Amino acid sequence: MKFVIAPDKFKGSLSGQQFCEAVEIGLQRVFPQADIIKIPLADGGDGTLDVVKSFLKAKEVRVKVHDPLFRKRSATYLFSPEHKMAYIEMAEASGHALLTNEELNCMQTTSLGTGELLSDAMAKGAKKIFLGIGGSATNDGGMGMATAIGYAFLDAENNKLIPIGGNLTKVRKILKPKNDPTARIDFSVICDVENPFYGENGAAKIYAKQKGASDTDIVSLDEGLQNFAAVIETEFGIDVQPIKGSGAAGGMGGGALVFLNGKLRKGIDAVKDIANFDQAIQGADWIITGEGNLDSQTLSGKTISGVVDSARREGIPVAAFCGNVGLSSSEIKAIGINYAISVSKGMPNLKTAMANAHTNVSLTAFEFAKSLKNANL
Repeated sequence: MKFVIAPDKFKGSLSGQQFCEAVEIGLQRVFPQADIIKIPLADGGDGTLDVVKSFLKAKEVRVKVHDPLFRKRSATYLFSPEHKMAYIEMAEASGHALLTNEELNCMQTTSLGTGELLSDAMAKGAKKIFLGIGGSATNDGGMGMATAIGYAFLDAENNKLIPIGGNLTKVRKILKPKNDPTARIDFSVICDVENPFYGENGAAKIYAKQKGASDTDIVSLDEGLQNFAAVIETEFGIDVQPIKGSGAAGGMGGGALVFLNGKLRKGIDAVKDIANFDQAIQGADWIITGEGNLDSQTLSGKTISGVVDSARREGIPVAAFCGNVGLSSSEIKAIGINYAISVSKGMPNLKTAMANAHTNVSLTAFEFAKSLKNANL
């Protein structure tokens, strides 16, 4: 038997690796000779850095960059010289969490620091770069990021503009770098929202308020993104507006697509790529996955949905061991999961369940393996 164990973390109780180890213990009690492959995953949220670091055997690189308000700070990213891969999180340099509530003002913030991280990774020889764009404090359409890698943005009088959200309305021309620094580099932009660049569901109207924008600012930022999109279409022949996710991170989704020639991807898909997941599961008899909750959100780009997508293509059945199962049998089947169970069943409360998570997961795997051996599954 070949088993692939591919969970997300159980937040607050088990890391993905600990889940894998617990399942392995349970399986080996019944199938001591089984081929067991452990591939802890993540969906681009908390814990993704640790998962990526493990797969790539990457090291942290620390760089001096500009924060959202142009102040110097240290930021880190992951780089693997062996694989020539980098994993960068926008939040490290241009994140909401870097500012106090009083400082939040996406009319004045920039994604420049994110571009500086990208520039450093490119200088180190990265050929494949993963950029996570969650948690930003910006609404500059990626103008700051692009400035850092050699682009310039001019107003009607050909003056260079400071790359901030408030200047999007003033952009009339884009100067491209003489030598494209992104040539022959593969950029995957991790983006789990589908907002367009501008409009009622766009970057400014949906997200700018939480980044310190007033109602008046939001109108100005949305008009700025419309203007920026028009200039981009003139200069590059790309209409970013209809592209799902172009409005992510204050328009960074669209900016990365244009200025990096990046591909917008779900977090779980990018992590599966890093983990070489689709190749690893070939020939498996079962894939065992899991996360804290199996519920209606599971389909929205979460780890389990990504696992099921890959399993379906290979015709491999999937078992899900979750802290809580909030779906009916028919809903579980519709998702593409063949077996689902709550590992917390019988626990008196959440605190006890979390404290005993490792034991519960191991016992669940043991019972599952017994059912397999008895041909009940």
